[in-house]
Amino acid sequence: MKLSRNVLLLTALMLAGLGALARSDDAGEVKEKAFDAPNKVRIKVRMEGPYTADVPLQVVCYFKYTPEGAKKMSGAPVELDKRLGGVIASLRERGEFVGDQLEMLLITPPRDSIKAKALLLVGLGDEDALSLKLMEAVGTVSLREAARLGISRVAFAPLIRDQGNTKLGTGDVETAVVRGMLLAYDTQKRLQREGLSKEFTLDEWNVEAGPTYFDETVRGIQQAIEEAGKNIKERSTEPYSKGK
Repeated sequence: MKLSRNVLLLTALMLAGLGALARSDDAGEVKEKAFDAPNKVRIKVRMEGPYTADVPLQVVCYFKYTPEGAKKMSGAPVELDKRLGGVIASLRERGEFVGDQLEMLLITPPRDSIKAKALLLVGLGDEDALSLKLMEAVGTVSLREAARLGISRVAFAPLIRDQGNTKLGTGDVETAVVRGMLLAYDTQKRLQREGLSKEFTLDEWNVEAGPTYFDETVRGIQQAIEEAGKNIKERSTEPYSKGK
């Protein structure tokens, strides 16, 4: 009987250990790679979707709405809107968020829908007009909206491939977006030092990428950090205000 109790105890301990290991594996399921960027911003490339990121603000992008474009959509944006109960599709079909260039709409996700506390939709305009210059502007306006809201952790997903567009390389897109974000944040910090903007600190910017484009996205982020750092060093250090 004593031996039987010991066996049971040993079995229970083994099962508990396996359970803990499984939980550990689940916790480490999201693949990520992190980088330090100018102004102490931490940039992470994470292999996850915009519906699972546990952040105060999630940013996603949409081309200008057309019925044909809606039919091409697959993957992350479909799953995202499914979890939101079709909110995005309703807004777009009704012409209330068309998706014009740099059009923005902030949504509070329904409870128990996605993990993000707020969802920012950013328009890309017509597919034919997509450019790296536009994507850099997307990074700029997204950062400025985060600053306006006072949000220090942001996740970003362009969703371009999921809308059937292959015009630009995935790495090139993220280079443009992150460069725009970092330069806009540098401006915010300079304005703060002169008392021309409210206090705001961006601690973390997460870039979401699927398995196919993870490594390309990582290279794009590294290039963005290098280019933004060089640009920031070349910026004038003269005060913005020339008055008293």
